[in-house]
Amino acid sequence: MPARQPFTQVDAFTDRPFTGNPAAVCVLPATRDPRWMQLVAREMNLAETAFLVRRPDGYDLRWFTPTLEVDLCGHATLASAHVLWEEGHLPGGDTARFHTRSGLLTAVQRDGLTWLDFPATPAIECPAPPDLEAALGVPLAFVGLTPFDYLVEIDSARAVREIRPDLARLERLPGRGVIVTARSATADHHHHDFVSRFFAPAAGVPEDPVTGSAHCALGPFWGARLGRTELLGYQASEHGGLVRILLAGDRVHLGGSAVTVLRGELLV
Repeated sequence: MPARQPFTQVDAFTDRPFTGNPAAVCVLPATRDPRWMQLVAREMNLAETAFLVRRPDGYDLRWFTPTLEVDLCGHATLASAHVLWEEGHLPGGDTARFHTRSGLLTAVQRDGLTWLDFPATPAIECPAPPDLEAALGVPLAFVGLTPFDYLVEIDSARAVREIRPDLARLERLPGRGVIVTARSATADHHHHDFVSRFFAPAAGVPEDPVTGSAHCALGPFWGARLGRTELLGYQASEHGGLVRILLAGDRVHLGGSAVTVLRGELLV
């Protein structure tokens, strides 16, 4: 009889099932071969699959898209913390500590939300790559480069919602992906401060529903423009989701909810 590896699928940055961003979470009894983890992520075919292994001072955490391992992922970290608390791996009041490629990341429960402590990754203004404007099909008001992605501001929230990029052209650009953003329309201001979408076809994710790591750049970007350290962002994908942001120097605190939607077992 083969060993059985439980997994849990969680919708992150939402309090309603079938919205937000789904991630699969595997709490492993021991470290596994990265090739096996990549095959599992490909089989799951979600934006991210997270793998956790307990250690004395927390958990080792790795994230895989269907095609590659990534250095930072917000929604799958939120999903991982949710699973640890919900399934009794950690008491609800304990801080979840994750050792990752991006250093130590933590998650705590506060005011009915999970709050992630992540590094800020501000965008540095740069010239637009030759194909970027053509791939997006809209004029670019600002182009910046983060450690992972291009961040592009365009002229309206409506344009962000309606954009239909040429994914084949985006896939040829360097880096992980492209964040597209605009200030929220006046009617939305009491709900959220800015809207965004995120496209990463080169990482096997044509459009990510709600991208926590993108908000490590969006927070500093909009915080500087709006003169605020507390922000609310809406990622306007088909699923959609809200990300609360608290800016704290070189750190960004991301707040959101999560909902378990599926539990199963891998026959490995």
